[in-house]
Amino acid sequence: MTDTPTQLFIGGAWVDAADGATMPVDDPATGEILCRVADAGAKDAQRAEDAAVQAQEEWARTAPRVRSEILRRAYEIIVERTDELAHLMTAEMGKPLAEARGEVAYAAEFFRWFSEEAVRIEGGHGVLPDGRNRMLLSRRPVGPCLLITPWNFPLAMGTRKIGPAIAAGCTMILKPAPQTPLSSLALAAILKEAGLPDGVLNVVTTSRAGEVCEPLLRGGRIRKLSFTGSTNVGRLLLAQSAEAVVRTSMELGGNAPFIVFEDADLDKAVDGAMVAKMRNMGEACTAANRFFVHTSVVEEFGRRLAERMGALVVGPGTRDGVDVGPLIDRTGRAKVEELVADAVERGARVLVGGRTPEGPGCFYPPTVLTDVASDSRLMDTEIFGPVAAILTFDDEDEVIRRANDTPWGLVGYVFTEGLDRALRVSERLEVGMVGLNTGLVSNPAAPFGGVKQSGLGREGGRVGIDEFLEYQYLAVPVR
Repeated sequence: MTDTPTQLFIGGAWVDAADGATMPVDDPATGEILCRVADAGAKDAQRAEDAAVQAQEEWARTAPRVRSEILRRAYEIIVERTDELAHLMTAEMGKPLAEARGEVAYAAEFFRWFSEEAVRIEGGHGVLPDGRNRMLLSRRPVGPCLLITPWNFPLAMGTRKIGPAIAAGCTMILKPAPQTPLSSLALAAILKEAGLPDGVLNVVTTSRAGEVCEPLLRGGRIRKLSFTGSTNVGRLLLAQSAEAVVRTSMELGGNAPFIVFEDADLDKAVDGAMVAKMRNMGEACTAANRFFVHTSVVEEFGRRLAERMGALVVGPGTRDGVDVGPLIDRTGRAKVEELVADAVERGARVLVGGRTPEGPGCFYPPTVLTDVASDSRLMDTEIFGPVAAILTFDDEDEVIRRANDTPWGLVGYVFTEGLDRALRVSERLEVGMVGLNTGLVSNPAAPFGGVKQSGLGREGGRVGIDEFLEYQYLAVPVR
């Protein structure tokens, strides 16, 4: 911890908050304070904005290959420091070290992917239909960006936004979640080491998000907002962005259905359920929330899933053999407790888990509920915890209707051995991504995002850089 920066990163320099304020970073496994970091206010946001705006013109003129090589060097540094970054991540957000190492690899891949995309930004040329003008199309960086990241994947959510912004030629202000600022500060140090010019990336850690973000969005100099977080906060940011017509991309909440048909391979289905539910202790927008299992296989599926969930070891993420770390904080754990209690009151049976352990930390056991009533609160609330809620169905049309009966549409999971059914159901699900006989959809090379109230735009894949680029059309007379 002693080598991890704890100040703001503005204009290429490490600085204290203007008013000297700091905020604690807690260890969710113990409740103890790990350290204190600078707590930015409005003046610091202004300083960061000034730095980003001042650096924008020169950075936009930087050769694509130069931007590419900076990202590639940063990728290599991250890979070299996997253990160091994994321990830092586990300390501030709790996930087991094995999973933290996996996130470091995932995070690094966004820099490698966008280092390759930086040199493939293309325009176009052609003669317009009336024959009078030639059309030249060029792609240009959208301009200074505000990037807001969540606490659940503190390194990967940073690289998923920073990578395309750098590749496109945009400067940026990164505001990480107050629970997990250390991974973002470490990332800023790595990019500086990799040769990123001063002012291109600025990091403001803060517990005063409204004081920092709203003036930036309303001021007119920030031209792009990329946000990952809850739908409620996303709506607020969209309203604030409207005044200056700030371009936005939003990766918001999810309420993922996990559908197991009668012809599913149950080995695949249970394996997929463990990944879709238990990745990051269930604290993921892609987490399976509602398990719709055909009545003919629900008993067997529930039994197998409960056995697998019950065998997981809960404890501090730094301890060997631990599968499930703590939830992020006591507020997050209290939400899970309330949702489980509500489901049980409405008739759900607990197959495993369901009781909060005594002692320090924000731990909650892997839990499987069956006979869950459709009006239970966890059916229309993002659980964000290690709870699998099982419902039954008999009819394909019925389960699709119930799966789509939500304002969210990020991801859905379908388990069936029938090709026709797999394609038919996937096409009818109102989601941006489908996991077909798999519980993992996230990949830097694939477009990530949802429909309805799960967001706007896509991150990753070939289209991920488009969110940070504008088209310019040039009409040239034909002579």
